[in-house]
Amino acid sequence: MREIIRITVALTISCLIAALVMGSVFIITDRAKRHNEQLNIQQTMLGLLGYGKANPAPSDLKFYPIYRYIIDDGEIKTLGYMVPVGGGGKEGYELVIIDLAGQFVDRFRLDITPESASELPERKSALKSALKPPKKFIYADSTIIAELGDRRMAYLLPGEFPGFKTFIHVMLALDPTFTIIGLDITEHEEDPGLGGEIQEDYFKNQFKGKSFETVKDLTVVKEPLPGEYRRYLQSDKGEALSKGVIDTIRTKYLDRDIYSLTGATISSKAVTDGVKNMINKFAYRLNILDSVIERQHIPVAF
Repeated sequence: MREIIRITVALTISCLIAALVMGSVFIITDRAKRHNEQLNIQQTMLGLLGYGKANPAPSDLKFYPIYRYIIDDGEIKTLGYMVPVGGGGKEGYELVIIDLAGQFVDRFRLDITPESASELPERKSALKSALKPPKKFIYADSTIIAELGDRRMAYLLPGEFPGFKTFIHVMLALDPTFTIIGLDITEHEEDPGLGGEIQEDYFKNQFKGKSFETVKDLTVVKEPLPGEYRRYLQSDKGEALSKGVIDTIRTKYLDRDIYSLTGATISSKAVTDGVKNMINKFAYRLNILDSVIERQHIPVAF
């Protein structure tokens, strides 16, 4: 009997030690994974803005994330924007609540640092402290405002939309007039050699430079991609084109629709429609948010 008890205790201790080790390893690897994901996102954003090893980002380039939530208070739904603010020598976040008609409802200072705000659980905890029951909230999306010095340089929009198989994840960069600076496909499961070509420069670079007005009516055409246009779209991959040729081709195709991928019209249309929807919704929401910020004199950091 004593032997059985001894073995049972030994096994229990061994299991506890193993669980502790596995838990510690998970915590360490999870932190490392999230750190790497954040680095990848930052590199993607810098790349879309034209920065890299050959052209390092300037020291006065800063990113300010805004997080949008849907707040449910029984039968009433509102939008909550977590916006970075300054003031009093301390940076932080405020929750700005706007109704569905675009009118200001309320605002709260949140107990969260800019560093902690990048973590979903930390934001959830801060929002729970500000939004008392029966209010509930659901994360909707985020926007990153890029500032160079004291001016807005770009808006970076992480997003997703349905593709041919599953969701296509993207990062979209817009200038202050909502003209497309660049598009990156960050994750997809489209068919290799067909819809999978959405991540190739000759497809995604077709969106670069298209204005807000052009994007409104943008569609997909099932025509072969002209050779000169393809060379232009891939010119940063080693094929040097003169400035004169680049300017001529850019002017010729800037307002054209998107040339579909061969055998992958559905994937091509999914990206085109997804980008259109992202830009249209973002422009509408940002104009409302900026108006509320100005009227309420909210000391935003951007």
